[in-house]
Amino acid sequence: MAVNVHYVVCYQQFEVSNIVNNSKPVVTIFSFQTKNFNAIIMKLTILAGIICFLVCGDALENGLARTPPMGWLAWERFRCNTDCKNDPENCISEKLFMKMADIMVSEGYLSAGYNIISLDDCWLDHNRSESGQLQADASRFPSGIKALADYVHSKGLQFGMYEDYGTLTCGGYPGILNHLETDAKTFAEWGVDYVKLDGCYADPSEMDKGYPEFGTLLNLTGRPMVYSCSWPDYQLDKGIKPNYTFIGTVCNLWRNFDDIDDSWVSVSSIIDYYGDNQDTLIPVAGPGHWNDPDMLIIGNFGLSFDQSRAQMAMWAVLASPLFMSVDLRTIRPEMKAILLNKNVIAINQDPLGVQGRRIYKKSGVEIWIKSVKPSLGPDRSAAVVFLNQRTDGTPTRVSVILRDIGLTSFFGYNVEELFDGKNLGVYRPDDSLTVTVNPSGVVMIKCTVQIEESLISEADWNEDNALF
Repeated sequence: MAVNVHYVVCYQQFEVSNIVNNSKPVVTIFSFQTKNFNAIIMKLTILAGIICFLVCGDALENGLARTPPMGWLAWERFRCNTDCKNDPENCISEKLFMKMADIMVSEGYLSAGYNIISLDDCWLDHNRSESGQLQADASRFPSGIKALADYVHSKGLQFGMYEDYGTLTCGGYPGILNHLETDAKTFAEWGVDYVKLDGCYADPSEMDKGYPEFGTLLNLTGRPMVYSCSWPDYQLDKGIKPNYTFIGTVCNLWRNFDDIDDSWVSVSSIIDYYGDNQDTLIPVAGPGHWNDPDMLIIGNFGLSFDQSRAQMAMWAVLASPLFMSVDLRTIRPEMKAILLNKNVIAINQDPLGVQGRRIYKKSGVEIWIKSVKPSLGPDRSAAVVFLNQRTDGTPTRVSVILRDIGLTSFFGYNVEELFDGKNLGVYRPDDSLTVTVNPSGVVMIKCTVQIEESLISEADWNEDNALF
């Protein structure tokens, strides 16, 4: 089999895998002593939850994030800007988040699927309240977090919270360590729907215990909260090999590489990491548990139009969470159109939940493929991304035979270019498809398996019977 990129390169047949190892982790049961009756009851409840996890295997499963979460996150664009005196329009404040919530509804982001608006670091006061609870900076969030969450909910959006497993957040504000139970209850009382838990000022070797414990406490509040973890990233940084099988039973999504910066170099390095480590990462991704390559930086300052399309396409084919981090007040129309592209979003949100695989890489040209619905038996539809990481200024022509990338349906495939919505026609398995890819750009297509109506009844065309 061969992929033609101005030359012929042979490679082995591939298979996209979405099988999660169901082996059960070892959890240490802890003992405790207390004179407070309510504390005894709460700790017995936690202990019962952990025992259930050991016996049932899925005690931390919260039923959420069946497709990759989508929303808006403050960090990459607004960072830790707390200077509301000199920069009132861009500082981390309730005013900023309320304005972004308004725009997400009025400008079509919510209807496109971006339904979470989330705090990141630096929303906090530097001290807990007298009763030991987290509290917002009163000058920047004068109405309090509960009121902000209520406002977000009134817009039909979900509200996201940032905290840190350590003693402090990365920005130096109070972390949750030694306050896990209190903070989980506080988040539930505030109406939080999504929790991002960072890992600064914490011992990565303790995260195998601490992150699951907090996840259990979140579930025990009775309020559904998507749980976003930074656990693997901090362990990898210290040379600790993450147990992704276990992490996938604890977290709905998790970071495993560097923070994204506003540059193509950063985006490209993340893509490389996911390709180079795909045999580890692909098997643990799927509905309810996703690898998270970090925020979308489309519409900021560091990416060209083609590079912005490239990030959107790659995050879609990787089944990545889609969290914009951009000033929605000033985003340029062409960048907004990329973020709102319904064809590309549909690939990301495909219910099969398969993380895409890199099947070709040579001389700066890559081909990635992701299985999507519809399918009939072994004949699958697929999204295909042709990525050109070259920067030499000349577009590259890429030709492939469909059979060589695993598309073998006798009836062929209807091929559509996704960003501009162009129908390229029907291709058979032995047909050659040629695209032209700009430097640091992509061409993204969907190959939808065709059905021969005279041979296949409507009853046979049942997506629930797809073999993936």
